[in-house]
Amino acid sequence: MSRIVRGLVYVGYGFVILLVFGLAAYTSFSLFVRSGVTTVPVVEGLSRSEAGARLADQGLRLRGVENEGRYSEKVPTGHVVRQNPDARTLVKRGSGVTVVLSKGPQRVTVPELGGKTLPAAQAALSGSGLTVGRLLGAFSTTAATGSVLTSDPTQGADIPPSTPVHVLLSLNVPSDRYIMPELVYRDYESVRPLFEQRGFTFGSVKYERYEGVAAGVILRQFPQFGHPVTKQDNISLVVATADTPLDSSTPRDFFPLPAPTVSPTPGPTPPATPSANRRP
Repeated sequence: MSRIVRGLVYVGYGFVILLVFGLAAYTSFSLFVRSGVTTVPVVEGLSRSEAGARLADQGLRLRGVENEGRYSEKVPTGHVVRQNPDARTLVKRGSGVTVVLSKGPQRVTVPELGGKTLPAAQAALSGSGLTVGRLLGAFSTTAATGSVLTSDPTQGADIPPSTPVHVLLSLNVPSDRYIMPELVYRDYESVRPLFEQRGFTFGSVKYERYEGVAAGVILRQFPQFGHPVTKQDNISLVVATADTPLDSSTPRDFFPLPAPTVSPTPGPTPPATPSANRRP
């Protein structure tokens, strides 16, 4: 029994000795390997020369710079915006690190919008990577209605992509408005030149016979008296005439319509007289 115990003790001692030697060998090998390994430093945000100097301090070298840069709102132009391998990666000494330099903030140019219609302006902005902002309007006597007068930011400005561009559109200038005068009872040939000299037009002039009214007198008008009217509106009239329209070149004086005559109101109808032939 004692021999068995002593044998187990010897085996235990041997296992401990082997474990100690294994740990010592692993530690020695790790130190040997790690003596040729280093950590990649952080070079993002540094200039190219600064990044090369920091890599050299760690026993590394700047392998190269990618030809295509990358836009960045935070990293200045010409500074490292990305590195490969990433920072804090274990690499062998003498290894190279590739960097990507920043092209600075990305900017797009506001295209020319003046004179374009709204759909054309929207297409131009979309093609430049911009969006349409607020739509405003202003009256203009020179630009076509609905065309772009200006924009904010203005043409040629360099702004970030997807920035909304506010557009000012031309609105139609409202025509001057006048109050339609009373033309009924007036002579058409006297009224017409007064209106035409001021830029008004008569659209429809109809002739209608009216008993007791002299030819050439205006009977009805549209627009009615007191209504607003512009020079673009057509004025329609109904003019009194004889059986056949009179020559419009013949001058006439003003002939007012006669005042309506008042006929006496008939009294009550007397009861019917009994007929002589009525039978009792």
